[in-house]
Parts: sequence; C-alpha cells; structure tokens
Amino acid sequence: MDPEIKHFLPLLVFGNIENLILAAQGVAAHVDPVVLAILSFIAVICWLLIGTFGTRFAMKYARYINFIGGLAIFILGIQAMAESIPGMIAFFH
Repeated sequence: MDPEIKHFLPLLVFGNIENLILAAQGVAAHVDPVVLAILSFIAVICWLLIGTFGTRFAMKYARYINFIGGLAIFILGIQAMAESIPGMIAFFH
C-alpha cells in the first residue's frame, strides 16, 4: 500500500461503518430500498471520482481531513443513536 494513502485508512474504515449506520437509518425510515441503493451507488461513484482526482491535492491536508471526517462520522453516529432512543423506550413499555 502506498505510504501516503495510509494516512486515510482510518477514515476509510470508519466511513464504511457510518455507511452501514446510514443504511440502517434509511431502512428504519421506510425509504424505498431501490431508491436508497441508487443513491448509495451515486454517492460511491462520486467519492471514487473525488478520491481518484483529488488525492494528490488532499495529501497536504490529510490530518485536517481525517479530523473533520472523523468528527462528522462521530456526530452522525450520535445522531443515529439519539433518534433510536424513543423507539427503544416505546419497545420496553
């Protein structure tokens, strides 16, 4: 693996975990699975293009990108858990 790309490995791992969380939120919100799949593929292709053509430019900002990306993943995870609390409380009553 290219040593320069290793800086982005944690963001890639946690980003994939966040994708699973967002997909679960889509299912819980009763989003049409076909629409969700199409939008997911579009997002993946966009990120692939951004990653392919923007990596050289982004290398000097790797620390900032990792921090901001990690913070966004953390905030979205907290949001997903907070939104599920009312459903969990209703389940136990």
